[in-house]
Amino acid sequence: MTAVRAAGTAAQALCLGESMAVLLPDRPGPLETVHGFRSTVGGAESNVACALAALGIPTAWLSRVGADGFGRRLLGELAAHGVDTSAVAVDPDRPTGLYVKETGGADEHPHDLGSGNSRLHYYRTGSAAAALGPELLDDPTTAALLAGARLLHLSGITAALSDSCLALLRALLAAPRGERLVSFDLNWRPALWRQRDPAVLPALLDAADLVLLGSDEAEQALGTGAPQALRALLPSPATLVVKEAGRSATALDRDGRQVTEPALRVEVVEPTGAGDAFAAGYLAGTLRGLDQRRRLRLGHLAAAATLTSPGDQGTLPPPALVAALLAADQAQWAATRITADGIDSPVAPLPHNSPGIGGR
Repeated sequence: MTAVRAAGTAAQALCLGESMAVLLPDRPGPLETVHGFRSTVGGAESNVACALAALGIPTAWLSRVGADGFGRRLLGELAAHGVDTSAVAVDPDRPTGLYVKETGGADEHPHDLGSGNSRLHYYRTGSAAAALGPELLDDPTTAALLAGARLLHLSGITAALSDSCLALLRALLAAPRGERLVSFDLNWRPALWRQRDPAVLPALLDAADLVLLGSDEAEQALGTGAPQALRALLPSPATLVVKEAGRSATALDRDGRQVTEPALRVEVVEPTGAGDAFAAGYLAGTLRGLDQRRRLRLGHLAAAATLTSPGDQGTLPPPALVAALLAADQAQWAATRITADGIDSPVAPLPHNSPGIGGR
């Protein structure tokens, strides 16, 4: 295997998982009616890595890609976002994974998903990333990154890819971590678990220091979405963050402390990547030593920036405005509204048209 390196400051955060080439249709409707596709890249953990880097946290991505154009594009995109790819192996035999997005239209085609609905079709079986395994820990570059990192971010997607990927997660969660935090995002993907047993998930989640999950996905994967029930099911992590889609997020600490912060009012352009952005904002706040309320707010702000962007990545407003929003009182926070055109908030004298809001 060969590795591609992106120069930069030593990584404080590491994100491990598969990223793929993505084909987006040029029109809504069943795939058989689509004439063209736009190529891009996507992946939960690499989205988090890019967002962390944008938030000023030196970050590396751990994965494998194929020795193909899609793999080269992935590495180029992440490097362009300032993410260290020095531990990414290039597999000469296995391809980079791929998924195709299908969106519903408004016509009467019998196979149309319906307006507002979408479906992802995965072509990732046998991919380069599916061959990740515990031997990754023997790689000198990976070992050096792990030794210097303050945070390792994992997700349930990796556990569903292969037996070797599951073994890697178990090895990482069992390894001595010293002062390094391990965060784990459930990231429930039902299609990936059809041939695998999701009963492995509770033990993986419970072995992390910080767990992020949505109440709706937790209901499907774990049998409950109630914050207190999830806290009882997962007693070991120092903090559990439960997101109520579009409404609020609650942080429940092991010592019984609980903080709930409402989501911002957002005019949604595209929801893809918002959960990853929230994770990045919350994790960046954790690494910066913010209190729980400000960590949750930074997560909401990062998610809002992505929700108002047409792509998977949004950009936060200038630091001074972010600081003002993090310090706002509850009434000021509740009165804040974010659209693709900017931010309207009592903490800003006038509606703030940020180049970051609305995407790149």
